[in-house]
Amino acid sequence: MNPDYKYKILVVDDEEDIRTILEFNLKKEGYIVKTVENGVEALKKLKTFVPDLVILDVMMPEMDGIEVCREIRQSNDFKNLIVTFLTARTEDYSQIAGFDAGADAYIEKPIRPRLLLSRVKALLRRKDLNPTNKKQSIQVDREKYMVFQNDQEVVLPKKEFELLSLLISRPGIVFTREMIFDEVWGNETIVGDRTIDVHIRKLREKIGDNSIKTVKGVGYKFEEI
Repeated sequence: MNPDYKYKILVVDDEEDIRTILEFNLKKEGYIVKTVENGVEALKKLKTFVPDLVILDVMMPEMDGIEVCREIRQSNDFKNLIVTFLTARTEDYSQIAGFDAGADAYIEKPIRPRLLLSRVKALLRRKDLNPTNKKQSIQVDREKYMVFQNDQEVVLPKKEFELLSLLISRPGIVFTREMIFDEVWGNETIVGDRTIDVHIRKLREKIGDNSIKTVKGVGYKFEEI
């Protein structure tokens, strides 16, 4: 696993105590963590927070974890998202239903923090080894803050690097302007409406016009040439 890239995890559970335990332990390991209390809120959050991993409770009101997982797997935007169920149920039919819905793994309650963190690291390592992440002619080395295009280094300032790193993390997926502001600038400063456009223009000058596509009225996406 990349030691400097901060993986993002969405925790979905209707029990506040569980959410608190998970958030505390995961943040202590350096992960960026968001929590929601039900499946409906989870699907809404996925539109603004693009996680690497979803930890999803099975038994929830309004929409259970199985339904949420099916919705995720039916969306092309989240086809590479890792989903693990969190459940106290150990019956075979529950696990079979979860895997049929597209789950990658199970973590059982009661939560044992050391085992939880071990499972999370193993799942994220699987994501790192996914060959679909290694096909772009543009390569981002998040450990060294370096970008290579066709084996030639491209020198980028910090914000341009973070913007490119975000877009290239999900090739083909559209990032809205709100998502980009939240992920790249966050709450650290107040920036103008043209800030993203200026950074995109500068990126295109350095890596070419073909990789970063404008989706009019929505945002931007990275496409492999």
